[in-house]
Amino acid sequence: MAEALLSIQILPKTPAGEDVIPYVDRAIEIIRESGVPYRVGPLETTMEGDLDQLLDIVKKMNAAMFDMGSPQVISQIKLLVSPDDGVSMARLLEKYPDGR
Repeated sequence: MAEALLSIQILPKTPAGEDVIPYVDRAIEIIRESGVPYRVGPLETTMEGDLDQLLDIVKKMNAAMFDMGSPQVISQIKLLVSPDDGVSMARLLEKYPDGR
C-alpha cells in the first residue's frame, strides 16, 4: 500500500493564449512514464505512491510546462499522507465501483 495520494490540477499559462490541452496532456504523460498508479479525472489527476516520488513528479510536470514555453504555472495539489497505515485509491473508492 502506498504512503501517499496526491491529486494535482496543473494550470499552465500559455505564451499566446493557446489551448492548454497539449500542456495538460504532457503533464499526464509524465505521470504515466513515472510508473506510479494514477487516475485521470475531469478536473485533476490522482497519483499513488511514495511521497518524495510524487513530489518529484510534480516538479517534473512543472519543468515540462516551462520547457513547452509556459511563462507561469499554477499547480493545485491535494495531499493525503499515511505513512503507518498506507492509503490507496482502490480502498477509498471501493464503495463507488462505477464512479457514482
